Amino acid sequence: MDFTQLLQNMTNGVAKGSCYALVAVGYTMVYGVLQLINFAHSDVYMLGAYFAYWPAKWMGYLPDEKGGRAQDVPLALVGLFVVGSMAACAAVGALIERAAYRPLRHSGRLAPLITAIGVSLLLEYGGQMVFGTEPRLFPTFVEAQSYDVAGVKFANTSIIIVVTAAVLMGALTLFVNHTRQGRALRAVSHSFNNARLMGINVNATITMTFMLGSSLAAVGGILVAMDQPTITPLMGLRMGLKAFVAAVLGGIGSIPGAALGGLLLGVSESVVAYWSTTYSEAVAFLILIGVLLVRPAGILGSSAREKV
Repeated sequence: MDFTQLLQNMTNGVAKGSCYALVAVGYTMVYGVLQLINFAHSDVYMLGAYFAYWPAKWMGYLPDEKGGRAQDVPLALVGLFVVGSMAACAAVGALIERAAYRPLRHSGRLAPLITAIGVSLLLEYGGQMVFGTEPRLFPTFVEAQSYDVAGVKFANTSIIIVVTAAVLMGALTLFVNHTRQGRALRAVSHSFNNARLMGINVNATITMTFMLGSSLAAVGGILVAMDQPTITPLMGLRMGLKAFVAAVLGGIGSIPGAALGGLLLGVSESVVAYWSTTYSEAVAFLILIGVLLVRPAGILGSSAREKV
């Protein structure tokens, strides 16, 4: 057994799992508040990559048709593109909540679920109409470099992914636990009626939840596009499945659970890929089945809802 290669795979899995976690947190936040799986969330992740791609294209920061590297995007513009993509995806998330889910909030579980699938299909095929079906090369936000430590190579893009995910997840945790808006979100997740009695604007809080999750998904889309610089309108399909499994594994409704589930899934896939890349894609399905059989609430999830 080549332990160096195995360790290399595991470090790659941490970066992959960090992206899963950023998308999974959107699933888990919406479910924690509305008890709804927002299947359109993975397509917001796709939009995040395109919202950063188009400004770069308009300004000429794209690889040529033969794949040659274009001029690097200045750091200030990278930050502007990322913030702009986050804001655009937050607006899309708010629009989805207002137009698709809010009118069905008191219609039982089935109608919002079907609507979520419909919104997902709308974004996927609408994206193909607007963006085209062909894959597009993502601009060079960061020049690729690698660092060798004891035979294990660390790509700078992987380091950026892990650090960015850790900072954003930490900031989100602090926001939820130590701010007035975060306390409102937790109150709404327990009971709409009790939250209203305490003077909380339930609709605004739910919209904020969608906006937060969508903005993190946008960052996930950009980070993946930086690491694997090809984007398509259907890139959210695979990520949506993996992020959903990560949310279920960690405990859907738990933000730390989403982070833990994403990391465990990413590392598990990479470890299996050491022996067989063919079976690594099946890991997510096996984990999902195993969690549902052994611990449906997930690692950090709770099977009983608290009351206030």
